[in-house]
Amino acid sequence: MKEIIAELGGERKALLLHSCCAPCSSAVIERLCDFFDITILYYNPNIMPKSEYEKRKAEQKRLVEIINNEKNTNIKFLDCDNDITDFFSAIKGKENLPEGSLRCKECYRFRLEKTAQIARQNNFDFFTTTLSISPHKNVDWINEIMESIYEKNKDVRPLYADFKKENGYLRSITLAKQFELYRQNYCGCRPN
Repeated sequence: MKEIIAELGGERKALLLHSCCAPCSSAVIERLCDFFDITILYYNPNIMPKSEYEKRKAEQKRLVEIINNEKNTNIKFLDCDNDITDFFSAIKGKENLPEGSLRCKECYRFRLEKTAQIARQNNFDFFTTTLSISPHKNVDWINEIMESIYEKNKDVRPLYADFKKENGYLRSITLAKQFELYRQNYCGCRPN
């Protein structure tokens, strides 16, 4: 990520940032907002039940508003349909696997492919995800998936990152407390 930012030479580029939730996105936005024009993509059909999905989405919108007001930024928010049927098709045969398994890898792929598709359709320069800030997510899988998406269609570049590095995860906890963000106790799929 730092190499890509250095390569930009101060030129701001449009970034579509897939966000799983407000707490995870807080430290990621903080890290990237000086370098990119950020649009948050809230695409998480894995989050169940619907009431939990809506609660997290509202909290993500609230965080964007807080940051825009406090930092005088213009971060945008892009909502995406919550089609749970497509999600279940993507993880078919892996529904009962635990968190951290191949079910998660397919979930990453599903959401990142949609993120890249939307990024291409809307002429973003880069796409990435907040998922790598979590110590529970496999950053190698995330970056491999982004690379495979890029290899198929080079219209939009992935911003490879491991946002938990340099105390990113700890910073997200601090920011979540500072902004009094709702912090869920499970990723998204029905808790096992």
